[in-house]
Amino acid sequence: MEQSEKAELIRALQTGVVLVAFTKVNTEEVRIMPCSVNVDILESYDIKTEVREQNSESEQIVCFALDKLGWRSFIASTVIRWEIIDIEDVPRAVIDE
Repeated sequence: MEQSEKAELIRALQTGVVLVAFTKVNTEEVRIMPCSVNVDILESYDIKTEVREQNSESEQIVCFALDKLGWRSFIASTVIRWEIIDIEDVPRAVIDE
């Protein structure tokens, strides 16, 4: 992933919800993860921690996984695709757990 695309992905995570598909490093399994670092979205999950500035030069991207309700990270070079989605597109059962 080019540095400019990483910067775009980081901006998208900061402003809303992103659906990221990537290959897990240890298992080669493809993971599709709805995630965000947007402060308002995190607060709606009672998460008070903010992600410090993420650098697009770093290979690791940190985010809050809305389906696992926990902090996760992935390696930028393993990203297959990503897209901005609406919070309403995250399955309701995931949000209610």
